[in-house]
Amino acid sequence: MNNEFCQRLGIRYPIIQAPMAGVSTPELAAAVSNAGALGSIAIGASSCEQARAMIRATRLLTSQPFNVNVFCHQPAVAKSDLEQQWLAHLAPFLARFSASAPTALQEIYLSFLVAADVLQMLLEEKPAVVSFHFGVPGAATVQALQQAGIYTLACVTNPDELQQAEAAGVDAIVAQGIEAGGHRGVFNPKQPDSQLDTLTLLQTLSGRTTKPLITAGGIMHGKAIGQMLAAGASAVQLGTAFLLCPESATNALYRANLKSPLASQTRFTSVISGRPARGLPNSFYQEVEVNAPPLPDYPIAYDAAKALVAAAAKHGSEDFTVQWAGQAAALARELPAATLIATLVKEWQQA
Repeated sequence: MNNEFCQRLGIRYPIIQAPMAGVSTPELAAAVSNAGALGSIAIGASSCEQARAMIRATRLLTSQPFNVNVFCHQPAVAKSDLEQQWLAHLAPFLARFSASAPTALQEIYLSFLVAADVLQMLLEEKPAVVSFHFGVPGAATVQALQQAGIYTLACVTNPDELQQAEAAGVDAIVAQGIEAGGHRGVFNPKQPDSQLDTLTLLQTLSGRTTKPLITAGGIMHGKAIGQMLAAGASAVQLGTAFLLCPESATNALYRANLKSPLASQTRFTSVISGRPARGLPNSFYQEVEVNAPPLPDYPIAYDAAKALVAAAAKHGSEDFTVQWAGQAAALARELPAATLIATLVKEWQQA
């Protein structure tokens, strides 16, 4: 590939497997990287030592570059009144499973913005790429990573976020369209979301930066890859396309739902985590959202949702299973990761 982005990272194809916390395993990332694209793992929901173990597990499976993703959300502010209101709202749903609401909620995921130990670990482990979601760290942090030989990516959803990523000095931009599954990368979930689709966002940002632009959202086949590259993208990022790969951590129910009519009905909700995220609809979307009070900050709200998920699962209920997926989830294919990469490349070249 005569592609500067590929040459800089040492990969054959301008394709990134999106980092998906809880789903993108070291096995998936390694298989993608070994096939010539860029695999990714997500460590935002992991402790520092868990994250180090994931990086080392991936490195045991591939000698090729891979991406490590961190969460850069603004640290949560505890608000006991909101948290108690939210727990009261969830209490009837927990009662279905003979469970009581937690007495208090915790900030279960520490932001990379304040996780000095995670930064030090990354500087020691030196993955080829580190990517930022929900925001960007300060310029000094970005520079420290770059001085360690690490290439940096920042996910943005609008021009204002692009400006912040530019100011931080990141190497490249992931432009996340509204079609993407999982959590929106918006920096401030309390502000209105521009909700730009992937192609519109690419066109909007392309005249505002000289940095490589990677498009993400709704890309499932090689023809779409070709369209994005022709429109000015340096690379594309696919997440939902990999959910049915055997190397991903999606369980049997998740896989069955992705192959069902539910896959064509993805929706956004904030009531699971406290941030907007697109997934397969269930009782969170259909019941918990109804008359919901104001939410605690992310990820404090997620702590409450996880209690409900656990209570339901303990009683054999699938009503509250969290299954993130993008707008084009019905197009996912059940292929080994390496085969999927080869198929995408063939489709793209034929197109």
